Amino acid sequence: MSPQPDATQTRPRVEGDREAEILEATLDVLAEVGYDRVTMDAVAARAKASKATLYRRWNGKVSLVIDALHQGHHHPAVEEPVDTGTLRGDLIGAFCGHGGLTDKPEVAAFGAILTAILRDADFAEAFRREVLAPKLAGTTSLFERAKARGEISEDVDIELLAPALAAIVLHRFVLVGEPPTQDLITNVIDQIILPAAMVGRS
Repeated sequence: MSPQPDATQTRPRVEGDREAEILEATLDVLAEVGYDRVTMDAVAARAKASKATLYRRWNGKVSLVIDALHQGHHHPAVEEPVDTGTLRGDLIGAFCGHGGLTDKPEVAAFGAILTAILRDADFAEAFRREVLAPKLAGTTSLFERAKARGEISEDVDIELLAPALAAIVLHRFVLVGEPPTQDLITNVIDQIILPAAMVGRS
């Protein structure tokens, strides 16, 4: 008896602009109602698509939300590394451009993301692996390049410093209510990140 064809090979895939519309709708729903109330039905209604269309591409809520957070333009530091020649310029370029902390759709959903990490172990694992790890790798590469240029003291722990900018800005956003802006990010870079990077230099 011959094997049955893989369903993913026989059904049309959701691609291109239609996929982007669905992922944008997913972020909108996530930001509005929180992760717990995101459903395939709700996203399908927002995207004006059938639920069957969503299931052609995603097997459920976790994979759909992770894909929405992991769209290519949200990872410029990994796919198209920023290289301005200085750590300051690189950080401003990476964190204030597409996929950075001023990228409103993803940041607007950040509160829902935190809740999901705490409540859904499957989501937390996928988020750390598929979204957080590439972002952190991209940021770390900026610091490693700066260290090679002599902009960072040899005794500075890059693994400790690299996540600090995002952590400070998102802390202010979630707890203080101050939305991420280029001015805020630049101030944190100038007043906290760059001084910390140069600790120990004569």
